[in-house]
Amino acid sequence: MPSRAVTWTFSLLAGVALATVLAARQQPTPQQLERQRLAQQDRQRIMDLLGIKSIPPGAQSANPETYDESKADPFPALPHPLFMNDGRRVTSVDMWWKQRRPETVEDFEREVYGRTPKDTPRVRWEVTNTVKDARTTTKTLVGHVDNSSYPAVTVDIQLTLTTPADAAGPVPVIMQLNFPFTGRGRGAAAPAAGATSATPPPASWQQQVLARGWGWAQIVPTSIQGDSGADLTQGIIGLVNRGQPRALDDWGVLKAWAWGASRALDYFETDKAVDATRVGIQGHSRYGKAAIVAMAFDQRFAIGYISSSGAGGAKLHRRKFGEVVENVLAANEYHWMAGNYFKYGGDWDALPVDSHQLIALIAPRPVFLSAGATDGDGWVDAKGSFLAASAATPVYQLMGRKGMPQGANEFPPIDTALVEGEVGFRQHTGGHTDGPTWPTFLAFAERFIGK
Repeated sequence: MPSRAVTWTFSLLAGVALATVLAARQQPTPQQLERQRLAQQDRQRIMDLLGIKSIPPGAQSANPETYDESKADPFPALPHPLFMNDGRRVTSVDMWWKQRRPETVEDFEREVYGRTPKDTPRVRWEVTNTVKDARTTTKTLVGHVDNSSYPAVTVDIQLTLTTPADAAGPVPVIMQLNFPFTGRGRGAAAPAAGATSATPPPASWQQQVLARGWGWAQIVPTSIQGDSGADLTQGIIGLVNRGQPRALDDWGVLKAWAWGASRALDYFETDKAVDATRVGIQGHSRYGKAAIVAMAFDQRFAIGYISSSGAGGAKLHRRKFGEVVENVLAANEYHWMAGNYFKYGGDWDALPVDSHQLIALIAPRPVFLSAGATDGDGWVDAKGSFLAASAATPVYQLMGRKGMPQGANEFPPIDTALVEGEVGFRQHTGGHTDGPTWPTFLAFAERFIGK
C-alpha cells in the first residue's frame, strides 16, 4: 500500500500534468497567431488611411460600470429619422421613399456597414441531396459563386431547406443564419421550472416552425465570408476585390453575410415549395447583427427575428451600456463594419445615423427584437434595442402603421411581450440565447405571414 507521501506526490504530479495540458490547449497555434497578425495588420492599415493614432478602450464585460444605467442613455440626442440632413422635415410617404430613405441608406453604407458592390457575381444553386420522409422534405444546397473574374478564390454557400411534405402549396419559410446544422440546433425553449430528466425536451425552433405548417432554412454565414480580418482577401469580399484590401467604404462582413442571405432568397423564388413573399430571417448575436442588416437592405424579406444583436445591430450606438462602438472596432470584430466606422471610436455623436434608423429602413415590414436578462446578456443591451425600436416608430406611423405599440418609451418588465404593432420586443429571463422567445416570435409572425 503506497504511503501518504507517495500518494500526495502522485496527485501533485498528476495535477501539474493536467495543468500543463490545459495550458497547452489554450496556447494559440502558429496558424492562429498568423491570422491574428494579418487581422491586426489590416486593422492598422485602415487606421493609417484615416490618420487615426489610437482607439479609446472599449467596455469591459466584467466591469460593473459597463452596466451603469445612470450613465447610459443619451436618448434625446438621436438624429430624428424624419428630418432630412439639410433640416427639412419629411411630410409624406413619397418623400420618405424618394428622399429620406435613400439618404439614410447612403449614410449607413458609407459610414457604418460599407457598400455592397453594384456588380456582384452570379450564384448558381445546386441541390446536392434530398431526403424525404412522411413529414418533411429536406434539401441540402450549395450556392456556387461565379469566380471566373478571380479563380484564386472559391465561394460555395451552404444552405439547408426543410418544408412540410403534406403542404397543399408554397409555404412560408423562416431562414436562420447560423453555424453548420448539426441536429436540433440552438433555439429550443428553456426548460420549465421543476423539469426533471424524465421531462421531454422542449421543441426546437425547427420543430415549432414545422408545427405551424411552415418551412425552415439554415444558411452558414462563414461559407459566404470568413469571420476574421484575416479572411478579407478571401470569401465574397476577397473575390470581388480580387484579393486586394478593402477601400474605406467597401462592405464589411455583416453586409457580405446579408448579401448571401439575399442570394438564398433568390433561390427560394425558384422553389415551388416556398412562398418567397413570406420568407423571414433570423439570427442571434453576431448573426442577429447580420439579420437586421439583411432586412434593412433587402425589402423582399417579409419579417425578421433579431436576437441579442448588440452594437452594430439593433442597439443604439450612442448608448453607453454593454458593448460599445470601441468594442466593435477591436481586432476580433472590426471586419464586420466599413473602414470608415473607425472615425467614430470615442466620438459616437458624430455618427450621421443610429440604429433606430436601421430599424426604420425595415418599415413598414414587421420585425421582432429580443435579448436575455441583464444578468447573463447585459453585454448586448436589451434596453438599447428597445429604445431604438421606439425611436423608429415615427416612420411606421408615417406609413399608417403602429410600429412599437403606442410609440412606447417605457422599458417593459422582463418576460413582457410587446406584440401589438409591427415592431415587437421581448426581454426574456435567462442568458445569451434566442430559445425562450421563439414561441412569442412565431405567434407574432402568424399575424403577418401565417395566412
